[in-house]
Amino acid sequence: MLTPQDIESKTFKRVYIGGYSIEDVEEFLDQVLKDYEALYKENLELKDKIALLNENIQNYKTIEETLQNTLIVAQSTAEEIKKVAYQKAETIIKEAEMKASKMIEEANSKVLQITYEYGELKKRYQLFLNKFRNLLQTELSALEMVDKELQND
Repeated sequence: MLTPQDIESKTFKRVYIGGYSIEDVEEFLDQVLKDYEALYKENLELKDKIALLNENIQNYKTIEETLQNTLIVAQSTAEEIKKVAYQKAETIIKEAEMKASKMIEEANSKVLQITYEYGELKKRYQLFLNKFRNLLQTELSALEMVDKELQND
């Protein structure tokens, strides 16, 4: 994948007859660089967000495991008040599961949203690349026609 630095450091051969305007090419490359750099940074940010959300999901699973282990210890040490402890433990588990489930659903929703946005960015990048490729092909065709006219003269 090209980096913004690759675009910024790209140079072209200078052609004196029928060549591109150096100023126009440099101006266009500056714009491409700005747009690509923005997309590149946004892509990195989205990847960071996905990693953070995955880390949060893992933390929630650890919390759920900790709660379940605490419940087992509490049941084994509270035999005299087993019935009351059992009812409290079930309430805690249900609440923890509901909270964990809700947190996981929210995290999954965010991951899906970020994945969708990432896909949209990839589509926009591909569209831009195709338009840019078409522009270059059009300009190349124009150059070839100018070259043919110059050769016919």
